[in-house]
Amino acid sequence: MIYSKGSERSLQEVDTRLREAAARHKFGVLHMHDLAQTLAGKGITLGKECRVYDVCNPQAASSALQNQMAISSVLPCRISVFSEGHGCRIATVNPTDLMSATGISGVEGIAGEVEREIKAIIDEAA
Repeated sequence: MIYSKGSERSLQEVDTRLREAAARHKFGVLHMHDLAQTLAGKGITLGKECRVYDVCNPQAASSALQNQMAISSVLPCRISVFSEGHGCRIATVNPTDLMSATGISGVEGIAGEVEREIKAIIDEAA
């Protein structure tokens, strides 16, 4: 399931707010992928702005990885910000659903904590 929230703010304003909210929640932005720019470099016009942020809480990641290294296949968490109408939309795949889909047990508690924080980051960024 995808959690998303619309915003009347500009993509650049949401970028700033997302980075600030992530830091408040002890998450770091590891990388930002500008999909429109990447596709343009391949000769493809997306026609909309779309940025995907890799975000991570080091303590939660370490705990999950200590339990099962295969969990690395779904880390870090991703938050997408894309243009929509006169503003933008911020979205993520719920970490609990993503972790559940892996079939790896023992990470449900961590996934729930991370999901609450990711949703709070999105809400604050919007």
